[in-house]
Amino acid sequence: MTRAVIAEPRIGASILRLFFHDCFVQGCDASILLDDTPTFTGEKNALPNRNSVRGFEVIDTIKTRVEAACNATVSCADILALAARDGVVLLGGSPWTVPLGRRDSRTANQSAANTQLPPPFANLTTLISLFADKGLNARDMTALSGAHTIGQAQCVGFRTRIYNDTNIDTNFANARKAGCPVSGGDNNLAPLDVQTPNKFDNSYYKNLMLRRGLLHSDQELFNGGSQDALVRIYSNANAAFAVDFAVAMVRMGNISPLTGTDGEIRKNCRVVN
Repeated sequence: MTRAVIAEPRIGASILRLFFHDCFVQGCDASILLDDTPTFTGEKNALPNRNSVRGFEVIDTIKTRVEAACNATVSCADILALAARDGVVLLGGSPWTVPLGRRDSRTANQSAANTQLPPPFANLTTLISLFADKGLNARDMTALSGAHTIGQAQCVGFRTRIYNDTNIDTNFANARKAGCPVSGGDNNLAPLDVQTPNKFDNSYYKNLMLRRGLLHSDQELFNGGSQDALVRIYSNANAAFAVDFAVAMVRMGNISPLTGTDGEIRKNCRVVN
């Protein structure tokens, strides 16, 4: 992970998102890593994932080295959980202990990926509900959203926000419009945190207070609703954010793990044994 993040700082955010998108579909079971085949439909081509989830090659590299050192022992699911943590730490975030012992699924669920992952246009009620479905409360949701202190989003995910939303800083919206036209340029990227896009800090929450959330779903956390007070706390105290983020990451990492004789330890993260 150190080599990967030095080569491309954004990869820390990409792998963190990969872990999130894994855990919200069938639990943290590495189902998102399975490739589509003529007889198997995975999750990589679900709408929230197609042409946007990335970092698979880094996980492949880690898996190859782990197998060489200690074969058929460490799951792809655990590797992804550890890589997500390490990416955060390498970009300046606080470390946490990752519980281990997950096993890998033999199945994936594209339809669940299409319906259970929070979309960038979701409102606060929908966000709270989608996280509650996974056993995560509103505080967990607001803390985990702080992952958007790093990484990039595609124009298609924030176009309606910068052109239609009114709870947005005008200068910020105008700056984003330069790289995200009304039509075309769907894959053009912009940093989720314009202040420190490659530093894991609490700037995301400071941006929200200035109405500079890039996604509609980001700004929903600070828009006269139930999470405003918590956003204020996190924007004023990076330490408070760091503690809650770590707790919430462990809770997310504990969603429906496969243990005991359930699942398997994949030899290649892209295919079932």
